[in-house]
Amino acid sequence: MKTKHFLELEDIKKIAAAAEAEAVKNQWAVTIAICDDGGHLLWLQRLDGAAPVSAHIGPAKARTAALGRRESKVYEDIINGGRTAFLSAPTVDGLLEGGVPIVKDGQVIGAVGVSGVKSNEDAQIAKAGIAAIGL
Repeated sequence: MKTKHFLELEDIKKIAAAAEAEAVKNQWAVTIAICDDGGHLLWLQRLDGAAPVSAHIGPAKARTAALGRRESKVYEDIINGGRTAFLSAPTVDGLLEGGVPIVKDGQVIGAVGVSGVKSNEDAQIAKAGIAAIGL
């Protein structure tokens, strides 16, 4: 039997605080979503000024990164590369850059999804959050 790592509330708070700090430092109004390895939402934070739709897009990006075990940008690149049939894939609807998996000892234990600014900036915020827990 294998041992499985999982996110604890303290980890989630650290990730959220660091992601928020990165967004605030750059004056970016975003929504930050954190989910577990099954794509279940654990944290949702919409910063002042973030578009309401970002509260839907951020969690979708996180869920896609967690379930797919890779950054959501991979799917955006697949679609932009011409494989538009991928748009019909079930349960993955955050097919834009900004969803980043949280990986511990080679296993995905969750993901962070950010929405509200340019996609590469969303990813920057997500990665800053994940770095706060040393991953």
